[in-house]
Amino acid sequence: MKAIAAVLITTVFAVPALAQDDNRWAIVIHGGAGVIERESMDAETEAAYRAALDAALDRGGEILSSGGDAIDAVEQIIRAMEDDPLFNAGRGAVFTAEGRNELDASIMVGDTLEAGAVAGVTGIRYPITAARAVMEASRHVMLTGEGAESFARDQELEFVEPAFYFTERRWRSMERAVGEMGLPLPDRPDGAPEPEEVEEGHLDLLEREHRFGTVGVVALDQAGTIAAGTSTGGTTAKRWGRVGDSPVIGAGTYANALCGVSATGTGEYFIRLNVAARICHELDVIDRGAEDHPYAAQDAADTVIQGALTDLDGDGGVIVLSITGETAWSFNTPGMYRASWGSDRDRIVAIYGDEE
Repeated sequence: MKAIAAVLITTVFAVPALAQDDNRWAIVIHGGAGVIERESMDAETEAAYRAALDAALDRGGEILSSGGDAIDAVEQIIRAMEDDPLFNAGRGAVFTAEGRNELDASIMVGDTLEAGAVAGVTGIRYPITAARAVMEASRHVMLTGEGAESFARDQELEFVEPAFYFTERRWRSMERAVGEMGLPLPDRPDGAPEPEEVEEGHLDLLEREHRFGTVGVVALDQAGTIAAGTSTGGTTAKRWGRVGDSPVIGAGTYANALCGVSATGTGEYFIRLNVAARICHELDVIDRGAEDHPYAAQDAADTVIQGALTDLDGDGGVIVLSITGETAWSFNTPGMYRASWGSDRDRIVAIYGDEE
């Protein structure tokens, strides 16, 4: 038994050298999953999402191809997506039933298992940076609400007023949801712009495509380190301080020496199944990252998403990256905003379920 354990330990810690020897790097990104279909997406909106995913690949590729760290690539890509109102994270996040933006984020480094997360923050401009600060400058893994914001102020992170996050289409989507729930409509936030018209079709698309809205990145750097991160505004009209899987290490984000995962979906199911860590375990069981099994990451992702998650009636998807540089995604919704690139393959940007 000890001999077997020794072999496994040697395998786990020897594999990263594969990435280091050939300067291999890779990145995979998601921007949320849901009922994203061609017939409901106008050409301008589709082009905007593809351009945003392309820009995210450029940002990460520049860092990783020049020898930068995976953790920096993850943070910088997610910061940009938190600033982009197209995505349900940071600016452009959905509103709670009380008319607030409550933001969650997490980040993890695979070779050390260091991790940090924040949940329910309302004034931090970049929640992913706050999560990294928790990891690097505190002895804790997750901080929430006012405590997380107090810590962020101690770390001199950037804060913004609530109106910074405001977008009309998110507000209107919340109003519709709150009305259907029979709850009183909250007051418009101080400093928000004057109301503007939003097409009903755009609201319908928002409700479908961002039901599971999250952004996430997994990166492998040339030193053989994997890092993963996830950021979200949660679900439209959420109540009672609801927190989903995105800031939960093992559920929405996970990385170890062999694997990294970021998830997007109905967080309650991802938490119950410990989806992100479960996929890395499945990959480890399949082939422990060996290069003679080129689809191990895809098989591991499908085993959990198309199997356990679907069997439990959960919805959503994941992105996965293995130490060999294999990237994969799996989702049981009609679409997922996603992209990948690496030192040994062309970039891919996709939205719909029938794309590569």
